[in-house]
Amino acid sequence: MQEPASATVSGNDIAGREFLAFTLGSEEYGIDILKVQEIRGYEAVTRIANAPEFIKGVINLRGIIIPVVDMRIKFRLGEPVYDQFTVVIILNINGRVVGMVVDSVSDVTTLTPDQVKPAPEMGTAFSSDYMIGLGTIDERMLILVDIDKLMSSAEMGLSDAPSA
Repeated sequence: MQEPASATVSGNDIAGREFLAFTLGSEEYGIDILKVQEIRGYEAVTRIANAPEFIKGVINLRGIIIPVVDMRIKFRLGEPVYDQFTVVIILNINGRVVGMVVDSVSDVTTLTPDQVKPAPEMGTAFSSDYMIGLGTIDERMLILVDIDKLMSSAEMGLSDAPSA
C-alpha cells in the first residue's frame, strides 16, 4: 500500500529526484524540478491592496492571473534588490499556478541517498516545517524546500478559496 503524498519525505524518497537550485541572499535552496512550470525574468507586478508584504502582487501569464511571492521578504532576508539576475520561478502547486521571486537560479541537480541529510531543528527565518533536508554536493549545501507545503500553508494565504 502506498503512503499518502502528504507523508513526510525521507532521504531515500528524495534520492534520485532533480532539484532546481536557487539563491536567496547568501544561501542556496532546492525545490523539486517537477513543481517548476517555467522560469522568467523579473517584471513589474500589479500590487493588490491589503495583501501581505511578501506577496508582491500579480502578473498576467498568458491570460492567467497569478500571485507573485517574494521569498526574500517572506523569510526576512534583507531588503530585496531587483537586478538582471532576479527571476520568477513559476510553480504549479496542486493545480494552482504561483510565482516565486528569487535572487537567481543556478542549475538542476540530481541527489543520491548519501547526499541528503535530515533537516536540523533550529530557530531560523526559514521554518524547518518546510525543509525536507539538506542536499550536499561537494562543498555546496542546498536547503531542500517542501514547496508544496510552503505555498499551500495558511500563513501564505494562497490556498484555494472558493472563487466567485
